[in-house]
Amino acid sequence: MKRFLCFLTLFIAFNVTLKAQSKDEKDVASAVEKLKAAMVDGDRQALTNIAAAELTYGHSSGKIEDKATFVESIVSGKSDFVTIDLTDQTIKVSGNTAIVRHSLSAETNDSGNPGSVKLGVLLVWQKQQGQWKLLARQAYKI
Repeated sequence: MKRFLCFLTLFIAFNVTLKAQSKDEKDVASAVEKLKAAMVDGDRQALTNIAAAELTYGHSSGKIEDKATFVESIVSGKSDFVTIDLTDQTIKVSGNTAIVRHSLSAETNDSGNPGSVKLGVLLVWQKQQGQWKLLARQAYKI
């Protein structure tokens, strides 16, 4: 019985260790949440701060925006996220680059037209001067 309990304890500890996130992974997850909140709130300052100057933002339609266009689209309501729900998120960090994938379900009100979307999203984050910045985003229909 002692041997079984010891084995069970080691097994649980090993699995918890495997699932633990690194500090960078936690920081990237936090950046994703800040991006999500800024998009729902239409917060110009937060969007400007989290996006890299070199941002390339791809929509599922194939449209590509730079940083200024992305920020203005959200702030103006042209691209208006009422709610955003992210699921099945994975984060992989390699040096100063992080790759995030997730499923996005959202209620929208683009230019005053209510709708909903379900997308797959790939985000590329880069650590710049100690901060994770969104460098690239590509959405695709699922």
